[in-house]
Amino acid sequence: MSRAFNASSVAGAILMMALPAFAQEVLPSWNDTAAKNRIVAFVKATTTTGGQGYVAPDDRIAVFDNDGTLWSEQPFYVQLGFILDRVKALAPQYPEWKTKEPFKSILDGEPKGIARSGEKGIVELVMATHAGQTTDQFSTIVSEWFATAKHPKTGRPYTEMGYLPMRELLDYLRSNGFATYIVSGGGVEFMRPVTEKLYGIPPQQVVGSTIATEYAIIGDVPVLKRLPKIDFIDDGPGKPAGINKFIGRKPIFVAGNSDGDYEMLRWGTAAKGPSLAIIVHHTDGEREYAYDRQSSIGKLDKALDEAERRNWLVVDMKSDWKRIFAFEQ
Repeated sequence: MSRAFNASSVAGAILMMALPAFAQEVLPSWNDTAAKNRIVAFVKATTTTGGQGYVAPDDRIAVFDNDGTLWSEQPFYVQLGFILDRVKALAPQYPEWKTKEPFKSILDGEPKGIARSGEKGIVELVMATHAGQTTDQFSTIVSEWFATAKHPKTGRPYTEMGYLPMRELLDYLRSNGFATYIVSGGGVEFMRPVTEKLYGIPPQQVVGSTIATEYAIIGDVPVLKRLPKIDFIDDGPGKPAGINKFIGRKPIFVAGNSDGDYEMLRWGTAAKGPSLAIIVHHTDGEREYAYDRQSSIGKLDKALDEAERRNWLVVDMKSDWKRIFAFEQ
């Protein structure tokens, strides 16, 4: 039986055949630059069976810093924003904070007083705002804060301040058999409530700084109480130690953005065999922030100086990324 030619049906069939090609575009928010091409080449080399650079799936470990690498860290760390809001919420319970630093500066709207209080003041703030609850209670407090807190510059929820190109990179690596982890100086229990939604990284694959906890029974219910004591700082040289302690395998893909990631970048690329380290360089003052060597937050100096010599890939946000945030038009 003959069939009449139907132009619209043919066009529809051609469109359907073309759709998978569009759906499979690699890293669509990245410009087609040397940075993107090097990442794609590395992934292809490490996943091509029989190839010279092939890496078995169990050894495809990728670790990412969080602040300034996966989400914005300016004008202050997201967790500092939580601390500021938490101090204000708790202040009615602690009237002495009105005259005690660094709490006084926060309540007076002068957060620069935090810097003057030094490391001792920061630790005091963390203990006052992060301890004294059970782990479940703290998770609820953090989740409720993220549900309403907004970035001071963009007015967008902090949960929308993740970098779209990096989320695409995480998805791309996982689609090629990589296990992805966060290794951050931020508090592990501050990050865990949101990392799966934001990045597709479950809580058990988040390594961060911790405060001490202890087992207790409250109302015949077993809980973990958060104590006012630092347990582990996952920053600088603490990052390789944290990877070894909590992951147990050396990564072959490392991503960071500051000198706080320097030791992790060096350690991850020192082993024999294929490896790739990338540094997210904040160069776009219009769409995000431009900062590096002189910044008090996310300072990038030593790692930037050594990047070329150590064959680390410096990703220029302004030139290598088409879009920075998903909400960009």
